[in-house]
Amino acid sequence: MSPGPGAHSAPAPSPTTMFSSLKIRNYRLFATGQVVSNTGTWMQRIAQDWLVLSLTGSASAVGITVALQFLPMLLFGLYGGVLADRLPKRQLLVATQSAMALTGLALAALTLSGHVQVWHVYLTAFLLGLVTVVDNPARQSFVAEMVGPEQLSNAVSLNSANFQSARLVGPAVAGVLITAVGSGYAFLLNGLSFIAPLVGLLLMRTGELHKIERAPRGKGQLREGLKYVAGRPELIWPIVLVGFIGTFGFNFPIWLSAFVNNVYHSGASTYGLLNTLMAAGSLAGALLAARRGTSRLRVLVAAAMLFGVLEIVTAFAPQFWIFAVLLVPIGMFGLTVNVTANSSIQMATEPAMRGRVMSLFMMVFVGGTPLGAPLVGWITDTYGPRIGFAAGGAVALVAATGVGVMLARVGGLRLKIDLRRGRRHVEFVPREELATAA
Repeated sequence: MSPGPGAHSAPAPSPTTMFSSLKIRNYRLFATGQVVSNTGTWMQRIAQDWLVLSLTGSASAVGITVALQFLPMLLFGLYGGVLADRLPKRQLLVATQSAMALTGLALAALTLSGHVQVWHVYLTAFLLGLVTVVDNPARQSFVAEMVGPEQLSNAVSLNSANFQSARLVGPAVAGVLITAVGSGYAFLLNGLSFIAPLVGLLLMRTGELHKIERAPRGKGQLREGLKYVAGRPELIWPIVLVGFIGTFGFNFPIWLSAFVNNVYHSGASTYGLLNTLMAAGSLAGALLAARRGTSRLRVLVAAAMLFGVLEIVTAFAPQFWIFAVLLVPIGMFGLTVNVTANSSIQMATEPAMRGRVMSLFMMVFVGGTPLGAPLVGWITDTYGPRIGFAAGGAVALVAATGVGVMLARVGGLRLKIDLRRGRRHVEFVPREELATAA
């Protein structure tokens, strides 16, 4: 995918504005297609969770479905990164997006014909996960080819805003569809929604893509990627943090379906409403990240700690409206963790290694779900939704605290406490500054 002579003739858009990446035609086509398919994806997620719950009546079964969807990422995620580094990413995405459309259409056919069984949902979830192994690192690293390094942080944030905008619409539409005509039509619309990103990819001007050297075929590329990450604290510790949070703190399909079913004794429309409220907070977090334009590790750690605290508090909310309102800041801080880790890792990684590094990032973020979801589902079924939700928040809080301490040690920082009026009471400062103050 070599660029033409005019690949870099246009001046780079200003990196300071919230939507500056959208001035780039190729990225604008990509973003437009993604918002359509992301809406369909969220519709399918809600419909899938509710279908499994209605077929089995078990939060553990929802956990198994989520686990099967992300198990391939845990098993094969790094190999997906190797392929993303080797192959032309635009052509690769055409193939993966087409395959994802077929999984949605297959599940729609089974559901609308009245033959769907829970093992059908398990199987399609697993197949979708297999495609995602390649699609995720290719899609994440393709952003740099569309926008270049100057706009990378902004584009990553806008990708998340795009995903969360769809999350505002998808669950609400899914709730209405499930209530009115059943889950099958949500699966059908998801399958058809992939037409939009496919058209966007095919209309791109390849001459305007930024040239990225692809990794040649060779032995040891997987090991090379792991060694590259292991030697860089600015990569390994954010990946460790999102691994813990993704495995234990992001099991919302299990918790929200259990709260709706067992605590508030409501239906699919309420489940869609709760997901929409969380999406509103996530969208706010993504837009704030796009406006910042930079990704600091201290923001990552602080957001992760607040995310854990909020999950614990929300778990014991005494009334439904308090529980619902608290989902908004949970969404905001959870998305801040994801975007800040994603963009900081991409900017700290050499282009030829980006596919492998991002596959490791996605592997630990979503690939840990097969380990965490069944356990979280069992805790939720055995001890109740409140204990299950609080346990996930506690793990996120402990992980954020531990990673914060490790990053402070690596950076030579120490905690400074100043109780005088008009001063910042708690902050991390370099050792030398603390010694001088003493």
